[in-house]
Amino acid sequence: MKFSNRITGLTGGGSDGWDVFYRARAMKAAGEDITELTIGEHDIRTDPSILDAMHAAALAGHTGYSMFNGNISLRERVAKRVAERTGMATTPGNILITPGGQSALFASHNLTCDDGDRALFIDPYYATYPGTIRGVGAKPVAVPAHADRGFQPQAQDIKAVADGAKSLLINSPNNPTGVVYTPETMNGIARACLDHDLWLISDEVYDTQIWQDAHITPRALPDMLERTLVIGSLSKSHAMTGSRIGWIVGPEEAIYHIGNLATHTTYGVAGFIQEAACFALDQGAEFEEMIAAPFRRRRDLVLALLEGQNVVRSIPAQGAMYVMLDIRATGLSGEEFANALLDTHHVAVMPGESFGTSAAGHIRVALTVEDTALEAAMHKLTDLATTLAK
Repeated sequence: MKFSNRITGLTGGGSDGWDVFYRARAMKAAGEDITELTIGEHDIRTDPSILDAMHAAALAGHTGYSMFNGNISLRERVAKRVAERTGMATTPGNILITPGGQSALFASHNLTCDDGDRALFIDPYYATYPGTIRGVGAKPVAVPAHADRGFQPQAQDIKAVADGAKSLLINSPNNPTGVVYTPETMNGIARACLDHDLWLISDEVYDTQIWQDAHITPRALPDMLERTLVIGSLSKSHAMTGSRIGWIVGPEEAIYHIGNLATHTTYGVAGFIQEAACFALDQGAEFEEMIAAPFRRRRDLVLALLEGQNVVRSIPAQGAMYVMLDIRATGLSGEEFANALLDTHHVAVMPGESFGTSAAGHIRVALTVEDTALEAAMHKLTDLATTLAK
């Protein structure tokens, strides 16, 4: 039997750059003591009060079919949160609830792209972006964001590949780099979208993790409201990664059409999870700041540890739960350095090459272990880098 080209070609073939991660997991499964600084998973799990609300909702009978586009109570809360955080008028008609941000990305590209269409995304990128685009039958086209420009995407680089494209996917605060796009960057992105008639898909799941400067949603920029889809999620803001609860914010007509897709794919999100999401959002900004606080503290810890040496250099760590480090002074690629760190010190980090070609010679450190373990791992990392540089 033959499988579809769309499925067999989903990953694009070849190495995906994640071999270090798989090897670290295998070593850990074999009983070795590995410090994992790889995946963006909170080490402090979902707050018990949210789990209690989920449990109570299930016992209360919220276990049947829910509204395919999201229950009105949750869409109202998401719309209120978006309006308060962005200053943009937002109604439940602008919101579709999805099973996590990944589902929202897939649905958004289904809306904007037909078979064979070119869909742009910024490199470095979150690992699933190219496969998500291939999954809807479109062709992924990377737009490089260069290290020497602080990984800020440049309008001229977008425009260079934009002719005939249908969409552009961006992510700020950015995974993997931790960069927050500047007003100049965001305005350049908007200009490119307007000049080339692109849909803009803005992945903003790290919008509560801002350590420096300010997050700008492109939906608030002039003439961008009707061509922007914003991806949101409770995974990072409320440590609810496994609950799979996210949303799309967009024009009402776009949300209507994506709702038809939901009817034929996910058929909604479990009611008891939506009720728990309502409870989580009701806890307000103070709760979200509490969830973000360990990553701000650990970011500061890492930057302090890097002072006094000039081999390992941090990319501006302005947001998200990661720090991207430039290790080119060692003479190794990111993948070579990550393998050496795993072999010699049992510390696992992600090579920059795991996230595209623009971050070659870098590594991503996830701030997802307790402070003492993170500090010890960073000492090992810098010691190895210093030795190699000599």
